[in-house]
Amino acid sequence: MGSEQEYASASPKGVTVDEFSSDGQNSAILEKKKAPWWSYIWDYEPGRSQEERVFIQKLDVFLITMLSFGYFIKNLEQTNISNAFVSGMKEDLAMNGNEINLIDTAWTVGYVVGQIPSQIVLTKVRPSIWVPSCELLWTVLTFCLAAAKTSNHVIAIRFFVGLAESIFYPAAHTILGSWYKPSELGKRACIFHASSAAASMFSGYLQAGVYKGLNGVHGLAGWKWLFIMDGIISLPICIAGYFFLPDLPENTRAFYLTENDRELARRRMESVGRAPRTKLGRSAFKRIFGRWHVYFLTILYIIFINIGPSSSVNPFSLWLKSKGESVEKINIIPTAASAIQLVLTVSFAILSDAIRHRASVMSISTFLGGFAALILAIWNVPDGLKWFAFLLQRASVPYGPLSMSWTNEICGADAEERAIVIGIMNSLGYAFNAWVPILTYPQVDSPKFKKGFIFSTVAFGAQALITAMVAFLYKRDKKKEGITKRDEEGVTAPASVPNAE
Repeated sequence: MGSEQEYASASPKGVTVDEFSSDGQNSAILEKKKAPWWSYIWDYEPGRSQEERVFIQKLDVFLITMLSFGYFIKNLEQTNISNAFVSGMKEDLAMNGNEINLIDTAWTVGYVVGQIPSQIVLTKVRPSIWVPSCELLWTVLTFCLAAAKTSNHVIAIRFFVGLAESIFYPAAHTILGSWYKPSELGKRACIFHASSAAASMFSGYLQAGVYKGLNGVHGLAGWKWLFIMDGIISLPICIAGYFFLPDLPENTRAFYLTENDRELARRRMESVGRAPRTKLGRSAFKRIFGRWHVYFLTILYIIFINIGPSSSVNPFSLWLKSKGESVEKINIIPTAASAIQLVLTVSFAILSDAIRHRASVMSISTFLGGFAALILAIWNVPDGLKWFAFLLQRASVPYGPLSMSWTNEICGADAEERAIVIGIMNSLGYAFNAWVPILTYPQVDSPKFKKGFIFSTVAFGAQALITAMVAFLYKRDKKKEGITKRDEEGVTAPASVPNAE
């Protein structure tokens, strides 16, 4: 991804040249040797020093853990509405129309409004201050949901929850792209993203347990206890973020990184053309909007975000409810789809890093999601096939974190572009999400959602096309870059162009 030197060290095919060594100089060409079996699963760089290995382990322990826990609570508090809705909130708050769609729209509007300003703030403020503070705010608001008396209360609170949560996903990918090389990034981004599947599973199990054990305790319904328990789980994670998030290589004060670690981090990013932050001014915006990156990557992400229903509408749960399943089963059975998402997210990340081709693996995710949508659009199929399609739906989710890793690499030479493009992608994706799911997956169409599943099938086709287009443009740019570099260096012999997808 990006260049040969970025990916040579990631290759599990016996490539043993690491273009970057811990002392900042190009390492000598190492004697070829057979790569171990685990190189197909995790990072394998024969030229990596012990110092660099320890440094990466520290990042994995602290940064990946904190981002994973942060994304876990973000998704826990984003998806708990869906669990609460099928566990008594609908009846208690007389939500018999499209109130759940309005609640989701309120969250989405807040989510859209906050993203680009947050990414700009992130170029000025330390992530270790900004991210945990917003986490703390949405945790307090989650507690407030337990006190809601009407659907209007829920709508208002969810707007501010969305506003606070909007900072997390683009900020996390910006931070990841500031510390990890392309050969390391895909796996970490997808491991971090897989925590969303864990959150969906945990929310289902938690609601089932809360409904069974706490429903009616102290006069509170089980769905209200869900919000309280979510807040209790989130609070210590918010506080830990102030201490464990390492900021960025150029300004980190993390207690677990030595001065040598900090210098190593800066040199690692320089070695792969990943630029540090500079002043965000008019010239930066001219650069950003003068390239194809922001336009095509944003279209790509808009399609991804809006390809299915909103997070508050779970067709699988609503289908189970229409079949008369118990509240406990409605909350637990769909977690199997989340488990499939978790496994595929990590597996696709490992595969994309191993074969050095994001677009191909993203296309596999697109195909599986499109196949599931097609089955559900037909609808009149045996129940067994319908179960299969509902479970397979989440196979399309790994496309998201892989596209963010791809963006980090495509925009890697410009730190401001990288931060702003990620923010615009996510913001506009959810701007469309504020109204598209109301048209495609309205609550009143449950459980069949015929027009919704037809829309999804067509959208997966569009996703395949835009993925191919971005891959073509990126490969073209890398080829031009290679020619320009050879001309500048006066090299006349043809040089191979690395696989840019």
